[in-house]
Amino acid sequence: MLFMPVSVTRIAGRYLAHQEGLPKLPVPPLQQTCERYLTALTPIVDPEELNHTRQLLEEFQKPGGVGDRLQKGLEQRVFLSLYHFHSYLDYRMPVVIHSSPGVVLPRTEFSDRQGQMRYAAKLIAGVLDFKSMIDNETLPVEYLGGKSLCMNQYYQVLSSCRIPGTKRDNVVNYALDKRPPTHITVVHNFQFFVLDVYNSDGTPLTVDQIYIQLEKIWNSSLQSNKEPIGILTSNHRNSWGKAYNNLIKDKTNKESVRAIQKSIFTVCLDAPMPRASDDMYRTRAGVQMLHGGGSRWNSGNRWFDKTLQFIIGEDGTCGLIYEHAPAEGPPIVSLIDHVVEYMKSSEMVRTPMVPLRMPQKLRFNITPEIKKDIEEAKQNMNIMVHDLDMKVSVFSHFGKDFPKSQKMSPDAFIQVALQLAYYRIYKHCCPTYESASLRMFRLGRTDTIRSTSIDSAKFVKAMDDPARHVWSPLVEKVALLDKAVKAHRAYTDMAIRGQAIDRHLLGLKLQAIEDLAALPEIFMDTSYAVAMHFNLSTSQVPAKTDCVMCFGPVVPDGYGVCYNPMDAHINFAVSAFNSCQDTNATRLAQALEDAMLDMKTLLEQTPKAKL
Repeated sequence: MLFMPVSVTRIAGRYLAHQEGLPKLPVPPLQQTCERYLTALTPIVDPEELNHTRQLLEEFQKPGGVGDRLQKGLEQRVFLSLYHFHSYLDYRMPVVIHSSPGVVLPRTEFSDRQGQMRYAAKLIAGVLDFKSMIDNETLPVEYLGGKSLCMNQYYQVLSSCRIPGTKRDNVVNYALDKRPPTHITVVHNFQFFVLDVYNSDGTPLTVDQIYIQLEKIWNSSLQSNKEPIGILTSNHRNSWGKAYNNLIKDKTNKESVRAIQKSIFTVCLDAPMPRASDDMYRTRAGVQMLHGGGSRWNSGNRWFDKTLQFIIGEDGTCGLIYEHAPAEGPPIVSLIDHVVEYMKSSEMVRTPMVPLRMPQKLRFNITPEIKKDIEEAKQNMNIMVHDLDMKVSVFSHFGKDFPKSQKMSPDAFIQVALQLAYYRIYKHCCPTYESASLRMFRLGRTDTIRSTSIDSAKFVKAMDDPARHVWSPLVEKVALLDKAVKAHRAYTDMAIRGQAIDRHLLGLKLQAIEDLAALPEIFMDTSYAVAMHFNLSTSQVPAKTDCVMCFGPVVPDGYGVCYNPMDAHINFAVSAFNSCQDTNATRLAQALEDAMLDMKTLLEQTPKAKL
């Protein structure tokens, strides 16, 4: 998930040729990060706590002191991006809801299995078309502000899979094998099939051929399997790591699991979900992409460790879920945009009937112990399903066109509106995370845009101040809004150039864990705990396709907010946990809509010329 500030241009070129020329991630100056950290803390911690942190930071950055030593250690490292990668693999919560984002695609007009399989066949052909550009290195290199971006993540999303461990996971990528995979996995009624998608001469199957093969799969999996083996992948990572080691002791199971892991991607042919009213449809689709609806619906119709799973419901609900360790949102969105365009032009052409091999059904031997693991995973999944509070909505009053007309960054405008919405509900500002892309650097992943700033805090406090409702304070409010938007824009530019604070602080902390007997006090400080507790975890994921990405909160009393700003409307997905009394996704979504409209009204009734 991430933010790209201005439009990314694509220029055809040999794909990895430029990779070597990309700069490596910089290590910002220690003093700069310490100063910026204090500035970021100002609106979210009380003055007394801030003072204490200021003293700790002065001590930390003394010449020849602890900070100095850690900084030197970091500067000698090859790649800070590995820290980011490992932070995903060290994370032990389930990938479902907590880490893997879902994407809801536009609603499709089919309501039967033929429509479902026609759509699936076209989609598979579209992904293979995108894959051919990766394989031939003809995928256009992306540029931002004249600088080429790292394209490595495109090489990580196909033919890859996360492997559970009892303490840490890893990711395997089979795309680089001498004989790369030529099959996908299809799962229907909890049963997994290997579907070869290339002919013996290396050409991909046509849409028509894929459709015929999908029909064979459907007809040989009419009854739902009693044991949804895939649900094991939704469990806590340590539990799944243990269950995995037990599962693959059996040779048949090991071969079946390996076939799923090696596949190019997975297609989940889902059973229809309970019907929802039109205004609830997007929300229901969002949860179906994130978790499948629970063990009695489609949660067992997944292999959540697989990097890319396309979900195609019999009722026309379509989208995908991706495992986050190998890549951020933009490569996934580029793939989606390509596939959606491909599907518009792709017609089913009758191809000469070459007899195709029956897709192979993957077998699993279920011991009593594995059955017990499945039951535990089902129960845990159902608890997570009931705990997720989700609202997916379309803000239809305006899109990115309005902020642009005010010469404001649409992303900064939305982020300031989110600050206002949160402040109106809770009467205080909170630590806010927005992801920023570091793809200007070799193997760069993300850093944090800290959206809560001194300027955003001043604006949200002034916006509803009853003393400021006459004409001159209206002008003042617009000035504060303008300043808040500009501050966000400036932080974003700083972050994408590798000069934000969070990746650096994490690097210093991990370096300390490696080098020192005790963790430096700045990392044991209350301010640090507050700063890292992101009540708002947000991401802009722009796409040409009218889709929306969704993900869960990162803290128990927080929200996950993702949005796709289109020209004349904005797609929002807001999540929270029902187990927290203080959060409510629908309430925040409504407050966000109100804040956006109020900011628009403020700007319209206060002509800029009078500022």
